[in-house]
Amino acid sequence: MAALAAFFVVGACTSVAPRESPAGQPTTAASEPTATISTATASARQAEYLVFYADGKQREAENAVARAGGTVVSVDSRLGYLMAKAGTAAFPENAGADPSVVGVSPDRRIGAATVTPTAGRPAAAHRASGKQARTEPLAGRQWDMRMIGADRANLKVPGSRQVLVGVIDTGVDGKHPDIAPNFNRELSRNFVIDRPTDDRGETLDGPCEVSSCIDPVDVDDDGHGTHVASTIASPINGIGIAGVAPGVQIVNIRAGQDSGFFFLKPSLDALTYAGDIGVDVVNMSFFVDPWLFNCPDNASDSKKQQLEQRAVIVGMQRALDYARARGVTLVSALGNGATDLGHPTVDRQSPGYPKGSERVRRVDNSCLNVPAESRGVISVAAVGPTGRKAIYSDYGLEQTDVAAPGGDSLDGPGGASPTRGILAAAPEHVLRAAGRIDASGKPRGPDVVRDCTGGSCSYYQYLEGTSMAAPHATGVAAILISRFGKPGKGGLNLAPATVENLLFRTAAPRSCPSPRNFVYRSYGRNVTHDCRGGTDDNGFYGHGIVDAWKAATVEP
Repeated sequence: MAALAAFFVVGACTSVAPRESPAGQPTTAASEPTATISTATASARQAEYLVFYADGKQREAENAVARAGGTVVSVDSRLGYLMAKAGTAAFPENAGADPSVVGVSPDRRIGAATVTPTAGRPAAAHRASGKQARTEPLAGRQWDMRMIGADRANLKVPGSRQVLVGVIDTGVDGKHPDIAPNFNRELSRNFVIDRPTDDRGETLDGPCEVSSCIDPVDVDDDGHGTHVASTIASPINGIGIAGVAPGVQIVNIRAGQDSGFFFLKPSLDALTYAGDIGVDVVNMSFFVDPWLFNCPDNASDSKKQQLEQRAVIVGMQRALDYARARGVTLVSALGNGATDLGHPTVDRQSPGYPKGSERVRRVDNSCLNVPAESRGVISVAAVGPTGRKAIYSDYGLEQTDVAAPGGDSLDGPGGASPTRGILAAAPEHVLRAAGRIDASGKPRGPDVVRDCTGGSCSYYQYLEGTSMAAPHATGVAAILISRFGKPGKGGLNLAPATVENLLFRTAAPRSCPSPRNFVYRSYGRNVTHDCRGGTDDNGFYGHGIVDAWKAATVEP
């Protein structure tokens, strides 16, 4: 259903992989979307498209748009695409037939349903950071931090406040007591407009919480982005937990819908914004919807679908290149499909939007999971408490760069346990809406933990997924930038290639299991994953499990 690479450990899977200006002038990346909500149906209005053109072919692509019956609305020359409007369903194929056009994708950012605001949700109480405690109250539950030595590293190198970490996700609860001290509200942006319903009239994000349908920058109505941000940088403040790099700043760069979908345009906007403001490292625990695997020439797809997948591949690569060229280190979750990404065979999840559009299709290694398989991205597999690759984690010799704790409820004796997941901050209103806490605030299961140290309560949740693994790697990258970065735009700068090299050097090597065909026991059946490669680089662990302590102590 959704693009997020994360699982709730107890109960049903809710967040899974598990949305300008005149021609030739780019829009400023700092601008946020303007809501355009109409009571008209999608079929009764012009649709908007991203039309990607080949290098040096802007004018030719503009002409192709006009011939196909469309109108150019704006141009983003940074990433090489036109925003166009058209009223005919054949527009993508007609425009895409021109050799100057390399991809066409519908822009699903703008809603077409009637706005139905709900009553405002109460904000979590803000509690300023107090005297630092050397051990946070819930530290004993953080097996993940002990595994990578973060419990020791954050006392030696907690991270510099000059380091900006961008969380490209569903939002961040900036008022959560264990995030607020490190949350940079001024730089945070939301590039998403909530959509109450999808193109078929089915519930998508649900009723808008504000009249504009654009949530404030300190709101997360899903909880996924808050969990990620907490793992990276929950402060040492005497409550809850501590993140991998508890001294750095978190910038919310929202690209995900409340429903968990990540569409192309907001993802492009988020990456270009990160590059423009001097963000040091971004965490991307998602794939770009609606295709799990983007195949440029799959014979089972229509021409329109092929053009859309090409647009995702090309557009995201341009945005990633744009950000990386401006000093942004790119970290991505690998995915939760339990698939060897070097040898994929079947895609059962695409197209994932609108819901119910999925079909089974054959895929091969020419089909890419984006951004995990895009160039210049550090892709992270997940391990459980024993250090084995998590059963759900994707893998692959060419795809896995490093591994990190992501949790695995099955990794241990005595059946599944939620406490083998990753504990991090959760928005209280999300837990209430999901029924995970009762009216008095008491957790309804072992997957949710409440900490009322000092009389003010905050909430945390165990989740598992490569979404949870990636922020551990992002936090270690932030430690490295804190140590070796030089003053520059946004604070400290360290070339992404240098960060990547140091991250690989400091990772703890881990060999493939013996035998290499590792058999998982999962709810009464056996599942086999084949690990390829040597100790220094293999499909399960890449260059090894990230190590915060080594990152805090390594010499260049």
